[in-house]
Amino acid sequence: MADIPDDSSLQVHLPEGQPVLRMVPMPANTNYAGDIFGGWIMSQVDMAGSIPAIRRAHGRVATVAVNSFVFKHPVFVGDLVSFYADIVKIGRTSITVDVAVYAQRGVREGGEEICIKVTEAVLTYVAIDNNRKPRAVPKD
Repeated sequence: MADIPDDSSLQVHLPEGQPVLRMVPMPANTNYAGDIFGGWIMSQVDMAGSIPAIRRAHGRVATVAVNSFVFKHPVFVGDLVSFYADIVKIGRTSITVDVAVYAQRGVREGGEEICIKVTEAVLTYVAIDNNRKPRAVPKD
């Protein structure tokens, strides 16, 4: 890990519970500087956020807004990246989800492992029917 900066001062613990998605980025996901593309992370965040939205909507959803997206720290090849997603608001047809992303570094080296929060985002999904038209979110 000679080319990866020391992030030990940023270390946090993973949230309680299981992530909705866990990935290891590969070299094909890097930009010219060797960091993971922001677009790759955004794509994974959208997938992670859609999982609780689909469950709550009992069916299809479509992303209608990325309310906020903050890249706090870079993600590197080989990081174990965990995506945690929680519903924060339910409207008549919409579901807003908060997604927090953590990178665990040092996993593949077998040495000391650190965990840092790398990204946070809020996305809004709309429940849709088979004709791709908005539908009411069931009252669970």
